[in-house]
Amino acid sequence: MELDHFMKGCIRRNPGQKEFHQAVEEVAASVLPFMKSDKKYKGVNILERMTEPDRILIFRVCWEDDNGNVRTNRGFRVQFNNAIGPYKGGLRFNRSVNLSILKFLGFEQTFKNALTTLPMGGAKGGSNFNPRGKSDREVMRFCQSFMTELYRHIGPNIDIPAGDIGCGAREVSYLFGQYKRLRNEFVGTLTGKGLSFGGSPIRTEATGYGSVYFAREMLATKGESIEGKTCLVSGSGNVAQFTIQKLIDLGAKVVALSDSSGYVHDPKGITHEKLEYIIDLKTNRHGRIKEFADEFGCTYHPGKKLWEVPCDMAFPSATQNEITEEDAQQLLKNGCMLVSEGANMPTSIAGVHLFQDAKILYAPGKASNAGGVAISGLEMTQNSIRMTWSREEVDTKLQEIMKNIHAQCVEYGQKKGHIDYVKGSNIAGFVKVSDAMLAYGIV
Repeated sequence: MELDHFMKGCIRRNPGQKEFHQAVEEVAASVLPFMKSDKKYKGVNILERMTEPDRILIFRVCWEDDNGNVRTNRGFRVQFNNAIGPYKGGLRFNRSVNLSILKFLGFEQTFKNALTTLPMGGAKGGSNFNPRGKSDREVMRFCQSFMTELYRHIGPNIDIPAGDIGCGAREVSYLFGQYKRLRNEFVGTLTGKGLSFGGSPIRTEATGYGSVYFAREMLATKGESIEGKTCLVSGSGNVAQFTIQKLIDLGAKVVALSDSSGYVHDPKGITHEKLEYIIDLKTNRHGRIKEFADEFGCTYHPGKKLWEVPCDMAFPSATQNEITEEDAQQLLKNGCMLVSEGANMPTSIAGVHLFQDAKILYAPGKASNAGGVAISGLEMTQNSIRMTWSREEVDTKLQEIMKNIHAQCVEYGQKKGHIDYVKGSNIAGFVKVSDAMLAYGIV
């Protein structure tokens, strides 16, 4: 009843924003019962305050295409919460971008960043601009126009954007170049930069690597290891690629991956050689996963999801709500014992409940995919001290951060010999952010 009452108020204040409603409900279900155990949360409406962004910026982005046509897109920045540090979160360039998606991502980012133990608040932004099929010059003109508006609202101690879907190394470079030009200063205001101008080693790999490192920590609680496990990895972009790479390194067998057109099943397992083909296919040639199936003689399943393939572990690494209730049922039926989310909110609420009820090792994205923003935080540190750590140093720090996140989830999620990682991650993030907000008074 309490959850229903809270969600009615949230939906009334944010009509039509179903992705945001879903993200809030998932957190509120864990946090509301916890709040009853401590009187400091009584009468201060802390969760209501936490679900309201500090501010939302919406602006017009005009740019010229290669044919001389003037194009118009909409830009966003949702600065959700800076209670524990400057706003931090990516920029997503995709035609699906809308306010609901960015609010859900910014809300999740607040908790995720708190779990890293680094001093970073939560934010998210982007545009309904689709870089696919655009020339480098068109992408550059769009990014320069986008930053011409955004630059006045960000800074190294205010808000530090990064990349996300559709906003990779090329886009971040154009954005940073325009920011530097407008502000006439070289500071770490964006992360995900190139190594030659302030970027951090393994930033590209960090989300995928971190998801696997978190899975390793979960398996250790059962006396298990990654070696020999059969795995599914959805998607074939950045997160999926480096999830696969680290799984191979640790002795797992990845037998399926996907893109928006369908999935491929490779019973022999994806090797490093095959992965190099995938990276070239998706990063340089912007091809479809069917080409991989044709090249290596794998089975291609157009228009279908890979969750029907039997596995030990699943790594959803594509997009939100890619695992439905039916998909979750299929995974459990086929013996899946672990799910580690590389994407943001890739499992529907019904699917999450099935995983929780089955008591498998299930890690929500705010815990398991925090590796990316953790390395962004380390990039900020390197920029501040004007030096770059080695790849080995950064990877060691990433592994330690993922261990710390896991430990927080265990602290708040342990119950009767089972660890509820959803509850643990939500409460751990909530405690850190809410304690800071309460300390500031009513602001």
